[in-house]
Amino acid sequence: MASSPLQFSTPFRTLLLSSPSLRKSPRLPFHPSLFSPPLTQKTLTFSTVTRAVSGSGKFYWRAKASMAGTAMEKGKGKVEVFDSEENLSVSLAKYTADLAAKFSKEKGSFTVVLSGGSLIKSLRKLVEPPYVDAIDWSTWHVFWVDERVVPKDHDDSNYKLAFDGFLSKVPILPGNVYAINDALSAEGAADDYETCLKHLVKSNVLSVSTATGFPKFDLMLLGMGPDGHVASLFPGHPLVKENKKWVTFIKDSPKPPPERITFTFPVINSSAHIALVICGAGKAGPVHSALGNSQNSDPLPVQMVSPEGELVWFLDKDAASKL
Repeated sequence: MASSPLQFSTPFRTLLLSSPSLRKSPRLPFHPSLFSPPLTQKTLTFSTVTRAVSGSGKFYWRAKASMAGTAMEKGKGKVEVFDSEENLSVSLAKYTADLAAKFSKEKGSFTVVLSGGSLIKSLRKLVEPPYVDAIDWSTWHVFWVDERVVPKDHDDSNYKLAFDGFLSKVPILPGNVYAINDALSAEGAADDYETCLKHLVKSNVLSVSTATGFPKFDLMLLGMGPDGHVASLFPGHPLVKENKKWVTFIKDSPKPPPERITFTFPVINSSAHIALVICGAGKAGPVHSALGNSQNSDPLPVQMVSPEGELVWFLDKDAASKL
């Protein structure tokens, strides 16, 4: 089969896929000497689709269809790069809807965690046909990975951002939307939110990771800041090392507003699925730190995202420009 030119209308680079199903497939050790003429690290062109699977520090390849692309070892996770945020949002909607259907069928509910920033904009396709009418929204339970301790109608509120751009446009049951108690202090709001999660575990709305004992959400939709922070876990802050609490608080956030609550890394990393959704050239640096060849003695928070289940990076080409 002749190789085809690089097409950008769909994810144009699948950099790494770690999947149990692929581990069962026959594996061919990859080595540039297998190809003639020799290929460079930057421009690996294949006459077949190739999916790189990490294992023992080596690459393995499985052929499927025609494409050209670049592949590098990235560690755990699947990395998809899109030529535009529009195409990213189309793929993210399908990914989210497929998981919602899967979990709703398996257990009658779908627990999804939102974040702030540009993520809500990237979910906009879910409120359009075909998804808005096809999804069983009654099974959704919506949480926040972090929240600013401000009134719910404040412009800094992640709840308000999600309500205006997403929740107000879909028929999710109001009782299944778990916002913080904005009448409490930061410490009180964090304790209250953790108590809420523990109640939902007891009522079997939330499951618990058998490996960690922390709540296990079906899907976390995470963004990343230009400094590499996720949730309200910032580089160099002591909270990145918190490993006992489910939800904690911060009063000295380096990004305003200063008072917030946030899930801790043990909760984040107990998730069944995490999608890291990152757009823009301003975030290319920390993306490169996480996925490139740089060796950081003090990892960025985004580098600490390592779920029990599946991790998928949704990047536009600007965010991936330094890879």
